[in-house]
Amino acid sequence: MQLADSVFMFVATMLVWLMTPGIALFYGGMVRSKNVLSTAMHSYMPMAVISLLWVVIGYSLAFSPGNTFIGGLDWVGLKGVGFEPGPYSDTIPHSLFMLFQMTFAVLTVSIIAGGVAERMKFSAFLIFSILWSLFVYAPVAHWVWGGGWLHAIGTIDFAGGNVVHISSGVAGLVLAIMLGKRKESANSSPHNLPLTFLGASLIWFGWYGFNVGSALTIDEVAMNVFVNTAVAAAAGIIGWLVVENMINKKPTMLGAVSGALAGLVAITPACGFVTPSASIIIGLIGGALCFWAIFSLKSKLGYDDALDAFGLHGIGGTWGGVATGLFATTSVNAGGADGLFYGDASLLWKSLVAIIATYIFVAVVTFIIAKVTSIFVPLRVNEEDESVGLDISLHGEKAYHESI
Repeated sequence: MQLADSVFMFVATMLVWLMTPGIALFYGGMVRSKNVLSTAMHSYMPMAVISLLWVVIGYSLAFSPGNTFIGGLDWVGLKGVGFEPGPYSDTIPHSLFMLFQMTFAVLTVSIIAGGVAERMKFSAFLIFSILWSLFVYAPVAHWVWGGGWLHAIGTIDFAGGNVVHISSGVAGLVLAIMLGKRKESANSSPHNLPLTFLGASLIWFGWYGFNVGSALTIDEVAMNVFVNTAVAAAAGIIGWLVVENMINKKPTMLGAVSGALAGLVAITPACGFVTPSASIIIGLIGGALCFWAIFSLKSKLGYDDALDAFGLHGIGGTWGGVATGLFATTSVNAGGADGLFYGDASLLWKSLVAIIATYIFVAVVTFIIAKVTSIFVPLRVNEEDESVGLDISLHGEKAYHESI
């Protein structure tokens, strides 16, 4: 075990932890003032329920030895998970690796909240979150990182394009469609963009732990990831704002922070396998594609993905997976693979298989879990509560009070 790697991963874990409160602020500023606390609570509560679930059984199902589809029960209650290095790293404590992965599990569920903002019951979201983490997140994480079937066929996903972003984006889309549109969706402009700006900045800051920490060690690959993450986010801003200015004639602050997140999502699966030059291309296209998904695709198809969980994470993660199959090169990471532009088309096909399988599995199981949840509690608040606002009707508090 190496002290430098342990300190590095401790810091990376705390950075990823910070992303979840960042998402709560990012989402909270984008809704109407009567729903800011409810929206933030949807993203914040996974830090409680998913953290505990991860320790009890989630980590074992995702990462312990099992079969090709799901892990086993060897590490239930963290039995055998302690200070000694674990099977996924020889240089950091097993328990530290577990905590790092816990922040990913928490963050993924918090992203889903963006698709259901301003209309889903708090109790329903909690029940759904627990079931979804067990029956969707844990299996997909095992497929990709725990030795499951996607790993076996040779797919590569450095920091969670499939596991985190496509999974959460597709889940948010399915829930948004099942819940239906908000009653006032046409008049739902952000109430506090500085709050959203602060949240986005915290997310970007935490993303360095998210991506760079996935190297699990300080080495050449990790530093390349650091560079790739920075330039892809920057390129994402440019890609978004160029298209936004062409279509809407005005570059917006919300567009700038959304473009940064689009670039970050897009580079996530590829960040440990591609060059900085490729990262710029991935970020530029990611920003432009996510703008198209949010301002064109969503309106054409008519779904109300309130805060664009699918538009940012689903579409950005999909492009990132495709880009991995195009731009990956073993000259950057000998443990990776060569993509189409480096002479091997097979990685692109494997990436497409992983993307399609994740879409189908997540969509179907998310639908089933939502239906099961609705047996115990309605998924959507009633019309009166929605009109009053979820902050007062569900939580009995207001974010802002008039001066006396």
